[in-house]
Amino acid sequence: MAHLLELRTRVIRIALGIGLVFLPCFYFSRPLFTFLSGPLLVHMPHHSSLIATGVTAPFLVPMKLSLMIAFAISLPWTLYQIWMFIAPGLYLAERRLVTPLLVSSTLLFYLGMLFAYYVIFPIVFGFFISVAPEGVSVMTDISNYLDFVLKMFMAFGVAFELPVAIFLIVWAGFATPKQLGGYRPYVLVAAFGAGMLLTPPDVISQTLLAVPVYLLYEIGLFMARLFAPGAREREAEEP
Repeated sequence: MAHLLELRTRVIRIALGIGLVFLPCFYFSRPLFTFLSGPLLVHMPHHSSLIATGVTAPFLVPMKLSLMIAFAISLPWTLYQIWMFIAPGLYLAERRLVTPLLVSSTLLFYLGMLFAYYVIFPIVFGFFISVAPEGVSVMTDISNYLDFVLKMFMAFGVAFELPVAIFLIVWAGFATPKQLGGYRPYVLVAAFGAGMLLTPPDVISQTLLAVPVYLLYEIGLFMARLFAPGAREREAEEP
């Protein structure tokens, strides 16, 4: 019962943190959506604009955007509450490792979102608009645009968590850095495959995604070999 009460307290604090950030975000929701749609608007013809096909879309889309931004901004607070709930059940050595993992995973998620907004979005939207058939006016619905952008943010945010995932795999003892390093050719092919699926079908766009993902893979191997407990010992025991 004590654990359930503690969990309820942490959930309430998480909800309050998100709610406090949501209020100012909702107040500035219109300029926030204008900023979010910038990579698309800069490539659209002068006579085109975003449209709202749903009756409630002009209100619900900015509110949904504000909620997502509030969740992203309050992510450190959310992770802190989760950490305070699980910390009493961890050993001292585990606590020393979990804190850097939480910080690094948060920063990498933000980095993935920034990479998507400033690097991928201009290329993707520029390509899609340039291939529109003659006589077709590009006028994107704001609901569809927000859904697409949020999916891309989530995809790149999760993709940039690759070093943390590799560290956890090595820390848990499922594999050693040497074993994971043997999958380099497959990781490189998978990175370009992800670039082919998430970006326009040109070599430059695919490379802009594949190269950072592969570099994150190498960084994860390097960090796991240095800091994962027992990683070097298990590597030395390998034939």
